[in-house]
Amino acid sequence: MKQASAKSKIIKMIITILVGIVIFVLPTPEGLSVHAWGYLALFIALIVGLILEPIAPALLSLITIAIAILFKIGPVGTEYGHVNAQTAVQWGLSGFANTVVWLIFSAFMIGIGFTKSGLGRRISLYLVSKLGKKTLGLGYAIAIIDGILAPFIPSNAARSGSMYPMISSIPPMFDSTPENNPRKIGSYLAYTACAAGCVSSSIFLTASSSNSLALAFISKAGMVVPNWLSWFVAMLPVSIILFLLTPLLVYWFYPPTLKGSPEIVTWAKDELKSVGKMKKEEYFMLLISVVALVLWIGGSYFHIHSTTTALVVAIAMVILKVITWNDFLSNKPAWNVMVWLATLVTMAGGLKNVGFIEWISTKFDHLFIGFPPFVAIIGLLLLFSFLRYFFASNTAFATAFMTIFVILAQSIPGTDPVKTVLFLVLPMGFVGILAPYTTGPTTVWYASGYIKSSDFWRLGITFGMLYLIIFMVIGMPYINLIYPYLSFAR
Repeated sequence: MKQASAKSKIIKMIITILVGIVIFVLPTPEGLSVHAWGYLALFIALIVGLILEPIAPALLSLITIAIAILFKIGPVGTEYGHVNAQTAVQWGLSGFANTVVWLIFSAFMIGIGFTKSGLGRRISLYLVSKLGKKTLGLGYAIAIIDGILAPFIPSNAARSGSMYPMISSIPPMFDSTPENNPRKIGSYLAYTACAAGCVSSSIFLTASSSNSLALAFISKAGMVVPNWLSWFVAMLPVSIILFLLTPLLVYWFYPPTLKGSPEIVTWAKDELKSVGKMKKEEYFMLLISVVALVLWIGGSYFHIHSTTTALVVAIAMVILKVITWNDFLSNKPAWNVMVWLATLVTMAGGLKNVGFIEWISTKFDHLFIGFPPFVAIIGLLLLFSFLRYFFASNTAFATAFMTIFVILAQSIPGTDPVKTVLFLVLPMGFVGILAPYTTGPTTVWYASGYIKSSDFWRLGITFGMLYLIIFMVIGMPYINLIYPYLSFAR
């Protein structure tokens, strides 16, 4: 089995390399330099590699950056001019100075604090003990738990993974397992957790690393992006509607046969008793979380950058001994995300440096001429959303298409490109519900075995379309209304 897996990875790596080589040896299009064409070949090879994953994505991104630095093909262009070895290295490492990268890195540490302190588990058990008497109430408890954790855990996969042990321990109490009576209660709980994780990923900017990655690419393409509060405000009415509807919608479209049982409440209360009274680490974590939210929401008023808040919070957790310095150093997911996010931000910026963005933007000048602006925007949103079917990674999707769609948004006559791009990125989280592989929550809960493949695909398109319709009918007119009051920055 291991030999077959190794052979598969070798084949995937060969395909990745061949894609880059084939593109590079093709004739350079008119208007592009050889440097720009070579960089594009390297960038597309990276995208293919991120999709196929022959090796760890972070390592692949680091190798790609090293190649770009070695051959000095990334920083060539009007921004850097003539490039020497030192300038090339500075360009290659520039992503590690990006504020979004450090925001996500620090937020991962905050997620560790919720787990290590025990506060996350206590909140979960408390909500289940209060709402778990009915199966629908349990669905709402799951959604609330995810909503509480979402602003602080930027990996929706990690968030779902942290909730999985608690949620998966409930169905077996009622003889509901993936193999036996899954629809009794297990399937409902699993899909509610999945859908809630996707919805919360759109509610908060820091609820999914792909949100911040997309904004980093947008900024690198020369466009302003919303801050944490503006993102939250722009999504507010849609967030409330989707948050309230999701457990109920799952109850209607994927109903459990067991409608409720007091045993769930009893189990949660017993577990809560075994946890005992709140420890000082939990109080500290609660205080830190409140301070973080206040500063993220009122950052512009306090003149404190959101990344500064995240760094201060991470440091405070160590000082107050919520987590240890070793916890900080050993948080492999955080360091892994930091490496691939920093390198991807640099690679995306390189497309502008070499002149590719300017060149390709001229190719879309007349694409939307003849279409009413609203029709063009809706078409762009649907295209952007349903392309997700072709990507097994939010990272790969954002890397491959965000810059291109920024250019497409700028090519629609009579529209505000910044607003159009906002229409595209805000639904990114909940659109991930389309398929079992498109985002972290779908992957985690599909793997649980409680949801049949055919059910997952059917529910995915149903919920994906419902969410998009609600966004288009409620969200887009609302954003048009409050748009002048939103804050943007480069």
